[in-house]
Amino acid sequence: MSHDDYEDDLPPSKSQRKREMNALQDLAAELVKLSARDLAKIPMPEELLEAVEHARSITSHGAMRRQRQYLGKVMRHLDPEPIRTALDRVKQRGIQSTSQLHQIERWRDRIIDEGQEALNEFSTQYPQADRQQLRQLMMNSRKEREHSKPPKSARALFRCLREVIDSDE
Repeated sequence: MSHDDYEDDLPPSKSQRKREMNALQDLAAELVKLSARDLAKIPMPEELLEAVEHARSITSHGAMRRQRQYLGKVMRHLDPEPIRTALDRVKQRGIQSTSQLHQIERWRDRIIDEGQEALNEFSTQYPQADRQQLRQLMMNSRKEREHSKPPKSARALFRCLREVIDSDE
């Protein structure tokens, strides 16, 4: 019997168990931070869902620490991998959504700043776009900017661009 075989038969050390418990508590803390819509996308038993929802209502630091420990205890009895996988998917969607919003903002700014040239480029890339509506919003946005008025048309242009880009995907 080699030394490695002997170590495989031993239970995990106390330090290893603590690291695993802390990892489960950290995972639970991420679940608590999710929005209700994102939380619904995570597969979990009812007991864990209730504990997470309860933790969301806690404001006391000490009570939150105890609830986090309880969440880790509940998670010890289940496989955390499906939860981690679903959580990673939710995070990835959030990153993609943020990236898409930045893309739309860039298009809006280019259309307002560069005018017809950027509008033509956008229309080439997204032929389903209503050029007339975009042109009108572009002109109104420019006027608002010149007269230092609130950017009502720029916001409308952003919404219109988002609809076009979302319908393309």
